[in-house]
Amino acid sequence: MSEIPVLQEPSQAVADRKPAPRRAAGIAHAGFLRALWAIVWKDLAAEMRSRELLSAMLVFALLVIIIFNFALELDARTRYSVTSGVLWVTFAFAGTLGLNRSMSMEKDRGCLDGLLLAPVDRSAIYFGKSVGNLIFMLIVEAIVLPVYSVLYNVNLFNPGLILVILLGSIGYVAVGTLLSSMAVQTRTRDILLPILLFPVIIPALIAAVKASAGFLQGIPMDEITPWLNLLIVYDIVFTAVSFMVFDYIVEE
Repeated sequence: MSEIPVLQEPSQAVADRKPAPRRAAGIAHAGFLRALWAIVWKDLAAEMRSRELLSAMLVFALLVIIIFNFALELDARTRYSVTSGVLWVTFAFAGTLGLNRSMSMEKDRGCLDGLLLAPVDRSAIYFGKSVGNLIFMLIVEAIVLPVYSVLYNVNLFNPGLILVILLGSIGYVAVGTLLSSMAVQTRTRDILLPILLFPVIIPALIAAVKASAGFLQGIPMDEITPWLNLLIVYDIVFTAVSFMVFDYIVEE
């Protein structure tokens, strides 16, 4: 006699079908991460060959610090009060130069059109460019801090200050990558990006300057916490907004 096939119970059949959406989601996430990492690696490899972006940002940042060093001949106590402002002026202008140069190279070489034609999620392009810009900005900041410490005789190796610099850089890059992708489509991109960026980034810069000054001057943590919270909220909100509108910005 032939064996009678045993039918699965409905609940068991449904249970066997449940992992499929999870596997599909896992594959999609893996593809997203691969595309993001490919864009980051492309930027890093191109910069290692040309060294155009980092050299321009670093030279500009060091020139600003040297000029401020000769312009602000202050005593040791006063230097601590102006350090946060000088640092963030340097980071802001060097970061703007880097953002503008990064997207300009993509546009001039035709890489931006190739990225937009690639069969990947547009958000992967945004986050890939943001991570690459953040890495370049952090490298410049890591070089600027010890140089500033030597010139101004100020100890900047403070964990709280490092945290503020990281949070401020994330917010700066999140907004700057979006606006630079918009400005690069125009002829006046070198002028348009600062005009668009600085009014939007002012809340983050103010919070970063206040929090940095608080850590350097030893202000109680209760007075610094509101500025840190503002930086965190700014990073989350503007990263989410940039993620949602990037696809519409890059469409021609």
